[in-house]
Amino acid sequence: MSNYGIKKTVELSYQETVKKVKDELKKESFGVLVEIDMKKTFKEKLDKDMNNYVILEACNPSFAFEGIAEEPELGLLLPCNVIVYETETQEVKVAAIDPEKALGMSGNKRVNEIAKEIKSRLERVIKSI
Repeated sequence: MSNYGIKKTVELSYQETVKKVKDELKKESFGVLVEIDMKKTFKEKLDKDMNNYVILEACNPSFAFEGIAEEPELGLLLPCNVIVYETETQEVKVAAIDPEKALGMSGNKRVNEIAKEIKSRLERVIKSI
């Protein structure tokens, strides 16, 4: 765990890790809505170099629908971000937001139950990488 979520250093290459994360998310009924290549974006927008870093905006449609039905403004906290990045020493790390922390500001009992189930699924994703 980190301050923000669930984190792990992996023994795969960066590209293999991104693919594996997407595959494991799919197994847990998440789709990747958007893939943001931060290395490319920073190079294009700022002419700055950085190591490989991708943000995968993952969504489980069933839970998102149920959560938004409970609290329409919950969409401000969605989707669940998962990141894959390389360190300066070429270590590859993968991390997912902790939905219990992210959605914990909601006082809604059902939203908190949904967050707990999503966290369990994201923990399985990270563990399986």
